[in-house]
Amino acid sequence: MTDNTDKKILNVLLANSRLSYRQIAKKAGVSPATAINRINRMRSEGIINRYTASLNYDKLGYGMHVVIEARVSKGMLFETETNIAQDPDVFAVYDVTGGFDIIIIARFKNTKQLDSFVKKLQKMPHVVRTHTKLILNVIKEEKMEI
Repeated sequence: MTDNTDKKILNVLLANSRLSYRQIAKKAGVSPATAINRINRMRSEGIINRYTASLNYDKLGYGMHVVIEARVSKGMLFETETNIAQDPDVFAVYDVTGGFDIIIIARFKNTKQLDSFVKKLQKMPHVVRTHTKLILNVIKEEKMEI
């Protein structure tokens, strides 16, 4: 269970995970030893999974951001999701309720690459139907503070 001190440390890490323990401690208002102990505990508890960079995919040439919904035949959901998640262009795969079983978030460099992915998805053995939505503008996409 996290307390306010843990939350302060987590929010500092969300803003910049490259800071030293001393800098994290200063921004969170705790001692460096407290910051180190708290971070190590949260890593061992699985609260902190990894440290990563935030990239601008548009500047890297991945300007097509899409949401793809997929319906899967009964009993094959986990296997299908696992296969989809292996694709390097896939950003996220979600199990959902409603008219579709899976939501896929992916980024592509061009329509040809998107077309190829959708056709490959539709050929998967247990995918019954897909529905693709092109994201025109991203209004908010950022880490959520605790």
